[in-house]
Amino acid sequence: MTAKISYDSVEVGTELTAQSFPVTRATLVRYAGASGDFNPIHWNEKFAVEVGLPDVIAHGMFTMAEAIRVVTDWVGDPAAVVEYGVRFTKPVVVPNDDKGALIEVSGKVAQKLDDNRVRVDLVATSAGQKVLGMSRAVVQLA
Repeated sequence: MTAKISYDSVEVGTELTAQSFPVTRATLVRYAGASGDFNPIHWNEKFAVEVGLPDVIAHGMFTMAEAIRVVTDWVGDPAAVVEYGVRFTKPVVVPNDDKGALIEVSGKVAQKLDDNRVRVDLVATSAGQKVLGMSRAVVQLA
């Protein structure tokens, strides 16, 4: 696969389609099984509160993975992401109800680089708080 977006068709400031990703306790249990990360802060409310958290929180790597989906959906090829990094700023708190939490992600092209690459900056929030900082991806375009 190759990127479906042409470097020449992109300008600094190009906005990617924003997306929202629901997260429930069941989502976290499935992620724990897939990742092998069974830390009780991600599934045991009593334990999470005892260690000072407001409630169960989503895995940081899960949050990071959901955020990059905005980029991979835009570019059409996950392999086009050549660099990706974030800082974890706030946890995604996942209440034990039918709704859970929502991770809302937007992105835009921040810089055009050499070799048909662009830097995309992402903003990820949950419950009105920024949950990822310095969330940036370098993407190889067509």
